[in-house]
Amino acid sequence: MTSLVQQKFGAAAADYAASTVHAKGASLTRLIELTEPKPSWRVLDIATGAGHTALAFAPLVAKVTASDITASMLAETKRLAAERNLGNVKIARAKAEDLPFPDLSFDLVTCRLAAHHFQNPAAFAAEAFRVLWPGGTLALVDNASPDGEDLAASYNDFEKLRDPSHRRCLTLAEWTRLLTDTGFVIAQSEVMDQEIEFAPWVARMRCSDAAIARLKGLLHASPLHDVLRPRESESGLVFTLQEAVVVARRPR
Repeated sequence: MTSLVQQKFGAAAADYAASTVHAKGASLTRLIELTEPKPSWRVLDIATGAGHTALAFAPLVAKVTASDITASMLAETKRLAAERNLGNVKIARAKAEDLPFPDLSFDLVTCRLAAHHFQNPAAFAAEAFRVLWPGGTLALVDNASPDGEDLAASYNDFEKLRDPSHRRCLTLAEWTRLLTDTGFVIAQSEVMDQEIEFAPWVARMRCSDAAIARLKGLLHASPLHDVLRPRESESGLVFTLQEAVVVARRPR
């Protein structure tokens, strides 16, 4: 049975392959800086989308497995890897909460800008822990909810209006607590600003005119206005999301 995530992102696979936010966002560079990948490493990228994180790590490590539940996203990953002559990238259909890989399979697990779609973030964390070697690293980036229950609810409703397959963004504190409870040791946690161009953001999800109008209204109204900081730029309407960046290690 095709999930809502597969429906929404299957239709948008080519758009995500071309998305600057996903292909070149500052958080991707930051993940590489923080993890210091080694040439011998085997890497798993969970919910790879169009493969941008997997392809960024591929030249730096021995092997990358790019996993996702959406076939068209994996096809884009395979196409982009071939274009860049990256022969060490393998694709795999896999659900984040039920990975089809043996215990102790990877030196590094990455997941970027996807976890807000997961049905069970705790199960995702447990699976990442399971497939890592002792001493292995989980490197996570996801949009972060603002602190405060009411404000977080307003923000997640805003995200879900744009993308009905959105479930919930966690706060940075929630991520660090969840990963610690799983058994990870937090090596680094921080929040980064990410400027979002409104027009391509809604276009990727094929938003209706009515949804676009509603999203603009929410952006410019309390309580989201002060959090997302909408403003006009040369490229049109932009706003600022915050991305949680967490690097955690499985103890040796």
